[in-house]
Amino acid sequence: MIVKGRGAQTNPQDRFAPTSCELVDDDWGGLTASMAARAEKSANRTELFVDKNRTIITTNTSPDLPFEQSINPYQGCEHGCVYCYARPSHNYWGHSSGLDFERKIYAKADPQNQLRAALDKPSYQCQVISIGSNTDPYQPYERDLKITRSILEILADYRHPVGIVTKSAGIVRDIDILQDLARDGLVHVYLSITTLDTELARKLEPRASTPAKRLQAMAQLSTANIPVGVFMAPVIPGLTDHEIEPLINAAADAGAIQANAILLRLPYDVKDLFETWLETHFPSRKARVLSLLRQCRQGKLNDPNFHSRMRGSGPIADLIHQRFAKARAANGLHQRVLPMRTDLFKRPGADEQLSLFA
Repeated sequence: MIVKGRGAQTNPQDRFAPTSCELVDDDWGGLTASMAARAEKSANRTELFVDKNRTIITTNTSPDLPFEQSINPYQGCEHGCVYCYARPSHNYWGHSSGLDFERKIYAKADPQNQLRAALDKPSYQCQVISIGSNTDPYQPYERDLKITRSILEILADYRHPVGIVTKSAGIVRDIDILQDLARDGLVHVYLSITTLDTELARKLEPRASTPAKRLQAMAQLSTANIPVGVFMAPVIPGLTDHEIEPLINAAADAGAIQANAILLRLPYDVKDLFETWLETHFPSRKARVLSLLRQCRQGKLNDPNFHSRMRGSGPIADLIHQRFAKARAANGLHQRVLPMRTDLFKRPGADEQLSLFA
């Protein structure tokens, strides 16, 4: 049975949990088909939890990432992208990386005060903050909670550079703030687009904006003079790699000035979730897709090593990147984007306080 509106089709046990439980029929007539259906429907509702972590800026030292600081307004992601490499992180909250990742969402409790406190520390050194590196900052709850918007407002106050990655057209709501940042070279936006095929997107990333809506958002950002690029992330051999050229062409037509791609990664139990998804939606393609992935990952479905984990290796991976590079160059999206400025960073009120001693 297909779990409608969700990417994952199963809910594997949290690998850190000491116990597990499941619904079974005890042959005493206690579990009827209708009861099981009601239980499943109730379990499939999205729930919101409070993220009470006191640290809002996360740092990393990965050589594969072009930033060292990030903020994730939300943990878990209702967009439900079945391939999402962030899914295993939900185990640390005591949840499954499967359906739980999509339906149990954590939101920052006090992001405004936490961020101001972090930026006001005398030891803080300004460098680009990435938003959306783990889970999407513009997933459905953002419409009401406006956590991402409040973070952008503070970064604008401090004239702090920020990079944003999203699969949501909802980012256009914040064009006013993004324009303000863009005037000083303080923002880059990337729309992540996996496929132009609406039906495939509905299965791959069921609650993300449609590809057409993302391209429209890209055009709106470009028209507003906000630097915008496209991430073809991930490229799935045997499923989406044939779209490299038309996707890059469409992004260029929408105003993108840069393009990047990441080969599909399947860490931990994401591998099993993706295999189940293929069996559910594309059983006839499953063997070929997995075979091509193994050819890109030295015979395995995942490569955790730095430098190669994003690109893969071997003839298939090389061909994918060669095609992407040519499509990018043909559309003028291979130009290096100017780095964002850090010299404008300024703590609000700092000058006024110092003037008291003049």
